[in-house]
Amino acid sequence: MTPYYQDDYATIFHGDCREILPTLDRVDLVLTDPPYGIFKRVDDGKMFGKDTIYSIDKSASQWDKRPDTQTLLDVIHAGTMWVVWGGNYMAASLGECRGPMIWNKKTGDNGYADGECAWNNFQSTLRIYDHQWCGAFKDSERGQRAVHPTQKPVELMRWCIVQADKKGVANTILDPFMGSGTTLRAAKDLQRKAIGIEIEEKYCEIAARRLAQEVLPL
Repeated sequence: MTPYYQDDYATIFHGDCREILPTLDRVDLVLTDPPYGIFKRVDDGKMFGKDTIYSIDKSASQWDKRPDTQTLLDVIHAGTMWVVWGGNYMAASLGECRGPMIWNKKTGDNGYADGECAWNNFQSTLRIYDHQWCGAFKDSERGQRAVHPTQKPVELMRWCIVQADKKGVANTILDPFMGSGTTLRAAKDLQRKAIGIEIEEKYCEIAARRLAQEVLPL
């Protein structure tokens, strides 16, 4: 299959991960954030009458579908180590997790979630990463408008890779639900080889632009 984008560190494939995964070699680490299947329609990009920095994708209901058990098993078996964000939504498929990875978003007292949870197969105890990510109040990437509705900080994905390094070797990384390419950007910044798969072409293009930058502003 011809890559949608490729450089010395990152490779993007446009397509369905169920079709592309069997063609790939096993990697050291699968680091991904699959759709959770909890889409909420947003009709505009405004908050308190002003434009927000959130990404609005009115077609999200078409792709925000939780992967079935077989797909999730194929995903995690593609790597020696794996981290799946939103694992609490997929525990019935992924099984128990001894040491979840928690992202504390430091959102304060409001209606936003306090954090997110990742299932993994290498942590023996719970680990917490504190990194504010609430509208304009962010510990990184300040002033940058989100390019994906569920976009995560590059710094968070770097943290995941570093955590994996403590348990094994994460020189090759795969994200089968790539979105805007945050996992690949984090891997490239750490000089690791990474492969991303994304079914929505518009996000392949966004990810390619992010990866083409010499240094991503933080």
